[in-house]
Amino acid sequence: MKTSYSVHYLIVPQNPEAHLFEVTCTVAHPDALGQVFSLPAWIPGSYLIREFARHIGTLKATCNGKPVKTIKLDKHTWQCAPCKGALTLTYEVYAWDLSVRGAHLDTTHGFFNGTSVFLMVHGFEQQLHGVEIKPPVGKQYKEWRVATAMTRDGAKEFGFGSYSAENYEELIDHPVEFGDFDLVSFRAGGVPHHFVVTGVHDADLDRLVRDVKKICDYQIDFFHDGDKPPMRRYVFMATAVGEGYGGLEHRSSTALLCSRDDLPQKNQKEISEAYRNFLGLVSHEYFHTWNIKRILPAAFQPYDLTQENYTSLLWMFEGLTSYYDDLVLLRCGLITPQTYLQIISETITRVLRNSGRTKQSVAESSFDSWTKFYRPDENSSNSGISYYAKGSLVALALDLLIRRDSQNKKSLDQVMRALWDFFGAKNIGVPEDGFEKLAQKVTGLNLKTFFDSAVRGTGDLPMRDLLEVFGVDYELRAAESEADKGGKPGKKNPRARVTLGAKMSGSHEAKLLQVYDASAAQSAGLSAGDSIIALDGLRVNAASLEKMLLNKAAGDVAVILAFRRDELMAFDVTLQPAPKDTCTLTLKEKPATHSMKARDAWLRG
Repeated sequence: MKTSYSVHYLIVPQNPEAHLFEVTCTVAHPDALGQVFSLPAWIPGSYLIREFARHIGTLKATCNGKPVKTIKLDKHTWQCAPCKGALTLTYEVYAWDLSVRGAHLDTTHGFFNGTSVFLMVHGFEQQLHGVEIKPPVGKQYKEWRVATAMTRDGAKEFGFGSYSAENYEELIDHPVEFGDFDLVSFRAGGVPHHFVVTGVHDADLDRLVRDVKKICDYQIDFFHDGDKPPMRRYVFMATAVGEGYGGLEHRSSTALLCSRDDLPQKNQKEISEAYRNFLGLVSHEYFHTWNIKRILPAAFQPYDLTQENYTSLLWMFEGLTSYYDDLVLLRCGLITPQTYLQIISETITRVLRNSGRTKQSVAESSFDSWTKFYRPDENSSNSGISYYAKGSLVALALDLLIRRDSQNKKSLDQVMRALWDFFGAKNIGVPEDGFEKLAQKVTGLNLKTFFDSAVRGTGDLPMRDLLEVFGVDYELRAAESEADKGGKPGKKNPRARVTLGAKMSGSHEAKLLQVYDASAAQSAGLSAGDSIIALDGLRVNAASLEKMLLNKAAGDVAVILAFRRDELMAFDVTLQPAPKDTCTLTLKEKPATHSMKARDAWLRG
């Protein structure tokens, strides 16, 4: 165990009942002009200013046992008066954010990201940092363990005690989970991997670890072809709750939030849709081990955690990762080709239902993530597009285009490996035009027109034509119900359906959450937030309204009564036919031989 550090932290779950951590930061040789401390305003991987410092409560400083005056310079920065000797800062952190981004503490477990609890010591960012993690006091906590990928520096494996990080950036890139969790372990690429599950569940962990190992083995081989990956160990930290979903990548670990029903259930033979989605999330976050944690934008080198860091490349880092996450499930045998096409179909459907795709490019969506993507409102679907969803389709289109125009001699797989070799392995940031230039260099193709249209433009992608070459049929039809998300064939000779062109809450109340551009609802004057109470003189709720609309035809005028705030209003709504925005992809039964070979090369890798 090291006995001295330039910067050392002690973190104690001081009061789990009140959700309070006590953190002590000791600086051996503080700045002679007065040491400055600050807490990050955002966490890498989640591009929104979150102002974690708002959770810091009492804060005091001492030197040689005497109080040191501390002043606050701005919302997340403090400065201590000059002192001679080691400076100790002690503060409380309120931890009640049950997400993958912040810190959470109660009597069942504790979790934190370093960005929420560890003040950065200015001038010492590149120094060795030490951390001692203490357990809470009480007999009920005697079985608690610690899960983190941080380097142990005296602590036993999965134990409380001393850990270290080479610098501050590494310190905040190792989240910590502690409690009475379940743990399963395996090796992938010669590296120990651990999967921790916190919360009440009845999951088949043996099956989970078998499936996750396939994902990890494939991805390691994808980037390294037999060589060892860049991490010495890897930790998955999953918190199972009644309802939840999310993930946040780190250099050697990932934090996951899931519904307990997302986990594989005992005696469950097939992969349920919920479990498939969870495996896709695991695959997504693990792929980030390379694509964003080590292959990253030049704009993020180094991170400036005090303010927004702008880049137009998030479509590449999140979109390409979103493309490969489910493709990996197919390639390692966890899902079938038709299931994979169903997933793509659902993504195409989501994108087509957003008129904002015609107004915002994925490059613009990336740049504006700080103000738009992470702050969606009732007009988001009309004004913007997700760089995750459309970004994944851009990646798919680019892969198919490269394969088609190179006669299957090149692919996006080779571009991704080159990204690692040229940028990730050398710790060089990707310039804003770096991916486009590298893709052209690796493939030998002129891709400027594609990037102008697909990345910088707002037109629809040529998915039908590209998929046709690979023996896949592309069909667009009208949704058969509000719950129809695409991916499956529609009924033969379906009944013509009309729509208001609005998204309603899933609750009993028929409350409009979004009203789509040029829709019947918008044309009549209905707005998001309106609560519909009657149609043609009959009281309705969300379910009965949809049923009543089944008896209407396009062009019919329906009289809708709705409350806007506390005012009752009447609207004459001219109903419109449901648009053909619901996608189904299917494998052609007897494609041409060249199409079959091209399809197999794409889907099997």
